[in-house]
Amino acid sequence: MKRNMNAIAKKIYSFVLVCVLSMAITSCTTSKSVVSQNVDLSKYRYASVINNDTYHIPAQLMEYEIMLFDAVEASRLQLVSDMRLYELTQEQQSKLLIVKYGVNIQTEETVVTVNFIDFLSGRPVALCRGAYSTLGFSSSADIKGAITRAAEQISQTFPKM
Repeated sequence: MKRNMNAIAKKIYSFVLVCVLSMAITSCTTSKSVVSQNVDLSKYRYASVINNDTYHIPAQLMEYEIMLFDAVEASRLQLVSDMRLYELTQEQQSKLLIVKYGVNIQTEETVVTVNFIDFLSGRPVALCRGAYSTLGFSSSADIKGAITRAAEQISQTFPKM
């Protein structure tokens, strides 16, 4: 009888420990969007992802760049090449967002941030953050999960009409 009680107590302890760890992991890996209070996001129609000599994705993450472009394209924003920005009319440029992204990889979690900046004013108008963690078990799963969560935030921030 006493062995049964010990076995049950160990199972309960293990279950509670798993629940606490799960809550800790999910509370740390928060995905969210921050939008400027003074900006009407509905006016924006175009987005250009900056990828030049001064701003580019690290070489080890190049394979995930497609996912980042897909994330922006899955929103209502139409992608415009950064080499064609000045071919747009003034009206189109007023509806254009410059997109910059960053990836922060740590053992605890991977965070992908996608920053949307008004082309004409240079003012940041929205930031979408995706975070994911396997507690260091798989960095590629962390990156994919963080990009997926960032994509969800982008789609919520710039929903298709």
